[in-house]
Amino acid sequence: MKAFFTDEQLLHDPQQFMRLGRISKPTDLPSRAHALRDALAQRGIALAEPADYGRVPLEAVHSADYLDYLESAYRLWRDLKMPGVEPGIEVLPNLSPYTSGTPGVARAPCPSPSLVARTGYYIGDLSCPIGPDTWRSVLRSAHTAVAAADAVLESGGAAYALCRPSGHHAHRDRASGFCYINNSAIAAQRLCERHGRVAVFDVDAHHGDGTQNIFYARDDVLTVSTHADPSTYYPFYTGYAHERGAGVGEGFNLNIPVAHGAGNDAFLQAVDQGAAALRAFAPKALVLALGFDTYKDDPISVLKLDLDAYRHIGERVGALGLPTVVVQEGGYMVEAIGPALDNFIQGFLAGR
Repeated sequence: MKAFFTDEQLLHDPQQFMRLGRISKPTDLPSRAHALRDALAQRGIALAEPADYGRVPLEAVHSADYLDYLESAYRLWRDLKMPGVEPGIEVLPNLSPYTSGTPGVARAPCPSPSLVARTGYYIGDLSCPIGPDTWRSVLRSAHTAVAAADAVLESGGAAYALCRPSGHHAHRDRASGFCYINNSAIAAQRLCERHGRVAVFDVDAHHGDGTQNIFYARDDVLTVSTHADPSTYYPFYTGYAHERGAGVGEGFNLNIPVAHGAGNDAFLQAVDQGAAALRAFAPKALVLALGFDTYKDDPISVLKLDLDAYRHIGERVGALGLPTVVVQEGGYMVEAIGPALDNFIQGFLAGR
């Protein structure tokens, strides 16, 4: 299995995020990538440096106005002048837009040129601070996904994208949930340009709301997400079983919520249900959005999977026999994510 990563993805070093009304220490730390990189090295999997693809692959999924904002926000923030107040150490919103848009329908660009207004418009919550190196890191994380997709297009096999920051909560024109650019969606779009029929299977603890939103009105990409019940868990507003797609995309989105406290058996049943939907759709290629925040001791998990679960998930995904791009999403217990990845790879290779 080929794998891709660049040290530039470590540059994003958030200093804060809001949790239950408190400014808290961040959980998306560079050490997450170190742990995953070490696990690959122990398995003898070398990491290749992705090419610099620029913005073009991102523009296939994200709006140009949103990318312009991300690229320039920190520089403009540092130069911001407002009476009686200095800007904080990172870009964060202090207001929300009047509308977050309709799933599958593009929003217009922010109508105000004000950086404060644009920050409220394009940053969906207080978990996505923008620092001096955030843009470079998220750009290169996306390039990692593109490189993995290109490797799969070339070989017809499988490749792993060690994406950090993660991406599945990033919408077409909105950052949220530690995510700025939707790496899984970019990989899927890259595959779709060749194969025309692709699936995204998200097994993170959280619903892949950004990915769902991007493909919600399309019938060439099936999106399947197994995740903790969102009624009292992030992202709260999406991830319910009745969300099936819109327009020509109706029937091409599947959410499989799992009860809080669920362990291996219940989650693997949901994975089996998702795999059955994938087989019925018969995609030509697959993107697996792989999260380890389902682990029982993860600091933000409400599920109770043990490390053995990831081997079983790998077996089931490998058994699909599809050209597969594995894109790293969440997982915030640094001590566990390396062994979890190793177990997943064992299962995936055995399943194929």
